Amino acid sequence: MKYKQLISGAFLLWTCIACSGKKEQPATVAEATSNPWDNYHIGKIDFKNLSPEAKGSAIYASVIPDPEAYITKHARKVVETLYFTPEDSIPGIEEIHYTLKEYDGVSAKDGAPPSISIVYSTKWIEKSFANNDTAKVDYETRGVLYHELTHGFQLEPQGIGSYGTNKTFWAMIEGVADAVRYLNGGFTLEDRPKGGHYMDGYRTTGFFLAWLTQTKSPDFLRKFNRSTLEVVPWSFDGAVKYALGDDYDIDSLWKEYMAAMGDEA
Repeated sequence: MKYKQLISGAFLLWTCIACSGKKEQPATVAEATSNPWDNYHIGKIDFKNLSPEAKGSAIYASVIPDPEAYITKHARKVVETLYFTPEDSIPGIEEIHYTLKEYDGVSAKDGAPPSISIVYSTKWIEKSFANNDTAKVDYETRGVLYHELTHGFQLEPQGIGSYGTNKTFWAMIEGVADAVRYLNGGFTLEDRPKGGHYMDGYRTTGFFLAWLTQTKSPDFLRKFNRSTLEVVPWSFDGAVKYALGDDYDIDSLWKEYMAAMGDEA
């Protein structure tokens, strides 16, 4: 939800050291090439628990003993999913205020760079723990976190109004957030809604965008996100053409997706 607002693993590089009379030696661990996102600055994490007496707070603490490290790790996965390199045009977030709170709901993101806020419901944590399943709590918490963090780091459409005034804007924002969640293991295919339309937002749009990433181009979602800087006024069809080429159009791709998933009548 939003208020008014993966990719390469580290690999070992062996180098040759030319030393007279000595055999070639392997590179040290420190010399190995690392993922460029591993040290990406995602902002200071300000974690607060406004409902420490709530059962959900105790469950959260038992599953996630280091919230700051947990949030940092998943924020880096978000930017790695949305962007090619740390040098891309990424919103400059300096602070992420993350709050546990007892309220009716799930989670929500508020604010805009350089400071964003995310609230997470202890009641939802308790619901996730209904069968005393800590793995389910971690799975659900990660999924929700991916979605809300995406709202902080994703780019927004230009020239078509705002989240609250334009359905295309809204569908893109919520669809990308759920695509990031699915591509990072926060959903399974069992969570995919059948049928619908690419303008329906959330999972309906998100699973479609993820399918395009998995079947058409592994860089699709990154280019789709970047299209907001190049396609003005923004549209789904313009973004698809930017990401895949002029031979593609959004309606034909949606029809292909529906057929591939067995949803087409």
